Amino acid sequence: MNRRQLLRGAALGLAAAPGAAHAAVTPIVETTSGPVRGLYDGGVAAFKGVRYGAAPVGPLRFKPPQPPARSQGVISAIDYGAPAVQMIAGPAVNPNSDLSMALSPVFPVAAEVRIDDEDCLYLNVWTKGLGDGGARPIMVWLHGGGFMYGSGAWPMYNGRNLSERGDVVVVTVNHRLNAFGYLHFGEVDPAFANSGNAGMLDIVLALQWVRDNAAAFGGDAGNVTIMGESGGGAKVSTLLAMPAARGLFHRAIIQSGPGVRGIPGERATAFARSVLANLNVETPAQAQTLPSGAIVGAAARAIAALGPDAAFRALGPVVDGDSLPRHPFDPDAPTVSADVPVLIGWNKDEMSLFNAGAPDWGTLTEETAQERVAQMNGARASRLMAALRRAFPDYSPTYLWNAAVTANAFFIDSVRIAERKAAQRAAPAYMYTVTWETPVGGGVFKSPHTIEIPMMFDTVETSRALMGPGPEPLLMAARMSEAWIAFARTGNPATPDLPAWPAYDARRRATMQFDIPCRLVEDPLGEVRRALS
Repeated sequence: MNRRQLLRGAALGLAAAPGAAHAAVTPIVETTSGPVRGLYDGGVAAFKGVRYGAAPVGPLRFKPPQPPARSQGVISAIDYGAPAVQMIAGPAVNPNSDLSMALSPVFPVAAEVRIDDEDCLYLNVWTKGLGDGGARPIMVWLHGGGFMYGSGAWPMYNGRNLSERGDVVVVTVNHRLNAFGYLHFGEVDPAFANSGNAGMLDIVLALQWVRDNAAAFGGDAGNVTIMGESGGGAKVSTLLAMPAARGLFHRAIIQSGPGVRGIPGERATAFARSVLANLNVETPAQAQTLPSGAIVGAAARAIAALGPDAAFRALGPVVDGDSLPRHPFDPDAPTVSADVPVLIGWNKDEMSLFNAGAPDWGTLTEETAQERVAQMNGARASRLMAALRRAFPDYSPTYLWNAAVTANAFFIDSVRIAERKAAQRAAPAYMYTVTWETPVGGGVFKSPHTIEIPMMFDTVETSRALMGPGPEPLLMAARMSEAWIAFARTGNPATPDLPAWPAYDARRRATMQFDIPCRLVEDPLGEVRRALS
C-alpha cells in the first residue's frame, strides 16, 4: 500500500468513525475530471492530486497532453500527485552539504527524486468557497527548478494561507520537465511536432481545467493570475507568448525568472538528435518504448558533452514556429498578451543560495572576482564591477562577484521585460525588488533566490529554515502577500500599507523595494543597468 492509499484510508476512516469531525471532509465537488472530495484545513478546503491530464506515457510520451478519462467514482483528493521525473542539473543546492541538509524541509529536492513519475499531470486547489456562487480571483502557481526539477507540492507553495488571507482560489501545478517536456523532435519526425514544448502545453491544459472548473471552487474564470519563481517565472514569460494560452489568464507575475528568449529550433533539434544517439535509437518513436531512466541518462550525457552550465541552454521552451512562434520578450513584448498586466522583480543577492556552499565562498580576492566577471561580461566587466562597488560599498569580493552573477542572470532581463512591456502602452508593468536579508546561517545568504516565496505565499512558519526566527519575516509576508493578492484582484499591486507604487516606465523606473520599511525607489542599480545594456 502506497502513501496516497494509506492517507486516503485514514481520512475515510476518520469520517466514518463514531463521533468523528465530519466537517474535516469536504462535500463532493463535480469536476471535468470526475467527482472529487478533499479535506478542510482551518476553513480552507484543499484538494490535492487532482488529475488534469491523461498519463503522458507510452504513445503519449513526447506528445501534447490529452484530457483524462472522467472518473466515475469519487476521487479522494487528499494527497499530492507524483512529481514529474526529476533531473538535477544546472545550479542546485548541493544535497550533501550542511546548508542543503538544513534547508531540506524547505527544498525537498532529494525526497522528490525518490517518488517521481512520468504520470505527473496533477494539480492542487485551495479555496474558501465551494459552489457558493463566488467569483474569487484565481492564482495559479508554476513551480521553480528551471525546466529540470521541482513540483507544486513543496511546503512553501502550500496555498492554504494565501487563500485564506485574500479569499482567493490558489492552484499549484505539476507538469512534464526536462527530456520528457522539452526534447524537440519536430524536425526529426513531424509526428512529434510539439514535443519541444510538451511541458508548456501541459500547463495550457491545466489552465483549461482551471477555466472549466473555476465556478465549482468559487473562482472567477475571467480573473486568473499566473505566477511563478525562477523556472516558474520563465514559464510565465513563455506563456505570455503562446497563442494557445491566450485568454486563459489575465495577469502575470514573474519572480526571479525572466524568460526573454526561448531555445532556437536548430539548437534544440541538434540536442534532441544527440539524445537519440546516446540512446542508440534513430527515432523518437523508438525512444517512447524505453525506460524513463534511460531517457534521463541519455539527456544527462548529452548535456555533459556541451560543457558546464549547459542544462538550461539545452532543455526548455523551444521557438518551434508553432506552439511558441517567437521568443517571449525579444526583440519586444509579445502582442498576443499585450492586454495582460505584469508584475516582475528580483532579489538583491539571488545567487548566494547556489554559491554559498562552494568551497571557495568567502575567499575570493579582488583579482579573482574581476577575472570571473570578465569571463561573463568581457570588456564590460570593469565598468560593471565599478558600478557594483558603488552600489554595495560594504560587499567583499565574493559578494561582489555574486552580485555580478545575479545582475546577469536575474536583474537585467527583468528590466528588459519591464521596459518592453511598458513600451507597448497597452497594459502596465510593475517592478519590485527584495532587499530584506535573512539571518539564517549568520546572514550568509543576504537576500537570496526564493526568499520572497514564503512572503508572498504567507508560509513563513513552515519556511523558518530559510526565513529565520522572529517577527520580521511575518511582517514581510503581510506586506508582500497583500500586494500579490491586490494585483490578482485588480491588476495593480498597490495596498494601503505600501508607499504609492506607479507603473514602470523607462523614464522613472519606479520599483517597490520590499524591506523594513518598504519604500519606492527609482532606477535601482541604474549604473549597473547601464553597464549591462
